[in-house]
Amino acid sequence: MRKTRRLKGRDRIALRVGEILDQFKMAKHFHLEIGDESFRYCRNHEAIAQESSLDGIYVIRTSVSAETMSAVDTLRAYKGLSRAERAFRSLKSGDLKVRPLFHWTPDRVKSHVWLCMLAYYVEWHMRGALAPMLFEDHDRPGAEARRDSEVAPAKRSAAAVRKIRTGKTHDGFPVHSFQSLMADLGTLAKNRIHLKKTGATFDLYTTPTRVQKQAFELLGVPLRL
Repeated sequence: MRKTRRLKGRDRIALRVGEILDQFKMAKHFHLEIGDESFRYCRNHEAIAQESSLDGIYVIRTSVSAETMSAVDTLRAYKGLSRAERAFRSLKSGDLKVRPLFHWTPDRVKSHVWLCMLAYYVEWHMRGALAPMLFEDHDRPGAEARRDSEVAPAKRSAAAVRKIRTGKTHDGFPVHSFQSLMADLGTLAKNRIHLKKTGATFDLYTTPTRVQKQAFELLGVPLRL
């Protein structure tokens, strides 16, 4: 039911107003006058103007000296945090899927974390080497050259835009995601053949496709070990 009696008492009115201000976080933009039986408000135009002048501006602060890290390097390091966030997503669910696992002793916990970091370190290097075949931008200098400043939004290089638009790499191969390329490489197999009549045993490898050959060339890994 709707309350019909007016709220009275400075403290009770202040508590009710405080609930609304805490909900919307706008107290600094208003002047308030609270009495025993009254409540008035008006906009704080000075505070609103000051807030508007700072729209879109943020400050990055670091304890590292300017001689060690310049302002531009600090900004790049801050923006690089997105890679750490992507690493955690990859560890938990995306590519590596190392959870759920439960360990109860300190040594096992440390070993598990170490293996997770090692696995992602390998994946990170693979992504860098295979970038020309992936949707990832493999021309970082070209991408940086298209930005107006360090604070401007990141842009893709012309080569990356062409890959996304055409779905083809520079060599004419289909562009892959990291997951789809790993699935493609997973079709390669080493079969141990044993001839019953002669007793001879030898290894037979599946014939790699052109895409698989290029991937292993970029990784610097021989197809037959």
